[in-house]
Amino acid sequence: MPHAPAAPPRPPRPTLRRTLRHGVWWLQDYAFAAWWQLRAVLSPRGADDYLSGDGRPVLVLPGIWETWAFLRPLIERVHDEGHPVHVIASLGRNGRPVEATARDVAAYVLERDLHDVVVVAHSKGGLVGKYLMALLDDTRRVDVMVAVCTPFSGSRYAAWLVLPSLRAFSPRDATTVMLSRDQAVNERITSIYGEFDPHIPESSVLVGADNVLLPTGGHFRVLAHPRTVATVLAVAGRPAHDADRSAAI
Repeated sequence: MPHAPAAPPRPPRPTLRRTLRHGVWWLQDYAFAAWWQLRAVLSPRGADDYLSGDGRPVLVLPGIWETWAFLRPLIERVHDEGHPVHVIASLGRNGRPVEATARDVAAYVLERDLHDVVVVAHSKGGLVGKYLMALLDDTRRVDVMVAVCTPFSGSRYAAWLVLPSLRAFSPRDATTVMLSRDQAVNERITSIYGEFDPHIPESSVLVGADNVLLPTGGHFRVLAHPRTVATVLAVAGRPAHDADRSAAI
């Protein structure tokens, strides 16, 4: 009889020791985010400085309230490997609805005539990327996506938040529900997440995707984990339309 597909890796159940460790990770996570925000402000390099390179084009999508520059350390690693890295400065701090943002991204891809694109996304950026791949990319200009700490199934914390831009991440939000049910592009997505995310208690498991569970925690500091960087570089470095996803580290 055929074997059932293996369940995606999920974070372990909490214990007292693990809960204390989660608290430490939480503090480290916000210190990390503050440092990366500072680096984003201080660097003199602009968006166009990363467009050179002969490798596959990489399109970077930040999370909510993040500019593209927040992801500059990861951008620089990818660019150093020879990939032209595209960012969309007009997205600002990425506070608009997922659908509207995805349409802006689709327009950018068409305007630049990009093909075989690798999307690298953080948090909300992964929802934008999946919306683009599933609904706005009939000619498959976007090949694959690596999403870090994306609330693919929403976050139950969102229902308690005041701002509509944050409540949109509720598991009951229409766009979140629609994207969760649409699994057509999941096999082209690599989802990276830690065993604890203070923003996404449901974790970032995505059925049918290449799920990468890291032995660490946080919503931001996962971006700098060596395995995250290695996986992004491996996915960006393999040939387009390669059905073998074993390149993830």
